[in-house]
Amino acid sequence: MTVSSDDDLEALRRIGRIVADTLEAMGRAIEPGITTAELDRIGREHLERAGARSAPEAVYGFPGATCISVNEEVAHGIPGDRRIAPGDLVNIDVSAEKDGYFSDTGASFAVPPVTRAVERLCRDGRRAMWTGLRQVGTGKPLAGIGRAVGAFAQKNGYTLVRNLASHGIGTSLHEEPTEIATWPDASERRIMTEGLVFTVEPFLSLGADYAESGEDDPWTLYSQPRALTVQYEHTVVATRNGPLVLTMPGQ
Repeated sequence: MTVSSDDDLEALRRIGRIVADTLEAMGRAIEPGITTAELDRIGREHLERAGARSAPEAVYGFPGATCISVNEEVAHGIPGDRRIAPGDLVNIDVSAEKDGYFSDTGASFAVPPVTRAVERLCRDGRRAMWTGLRQVGTGKPLAGIGRAVGAFAQKNGYTLVRNLASHGIGTSLHEEPTEIATWPDASERRIMTEGLVFTVEPFLSLGADYAESGEDDPWTLYSQPRALTVQYEHTVVATRNGPLVLTMPGQ
């Protein structure tokens, strides 16, 4: 969507804060022994207390309030009886709707003890996301996001999952502009307009290039080739002054 009024912006800020606070609460709750279903329940309760509803559940019939992916799972992991263990890498993706407005955020969490390589991957995953966010602004090319993230990944020895893209959001969970690459895409010609709302969510990996479906369920995506992968995501508005990030906790 394109923000066209102060009311639009306030509603987007409200749902952005809700999903950010939900993600933060779930991240704090991660500890060895907790199941992904128990984590999801924390997320659901947080959303419901705020008067919001899970977007993947409402829009797509996803079997959970949030997506929780562990280790070899890259995205869309279904909450269940899997128990978090020391050394796990857990990704949580929270998207929700309130009053007809949607927002989307995500982050990866390493459960101690972890290797220095995993610590570095998480640190650099956030850096990759912010590298992309710094390319956001009115009149700038959408391709600039992928070029910047791609240069960062190459410089630091990572790969990028190239079939999970960023997307427009606002009055629906996925809308125009669709398929915003967070990797270099020579075919991308679109320009960010004032007030354009979309996500920036690179998938930085220790070796994976793609995400593929598994055999156990129709939702969970796995790294291909198998390699630890992190995702960090914000919902953002393009403005003349640069990126306006909507999904910051407690803003």
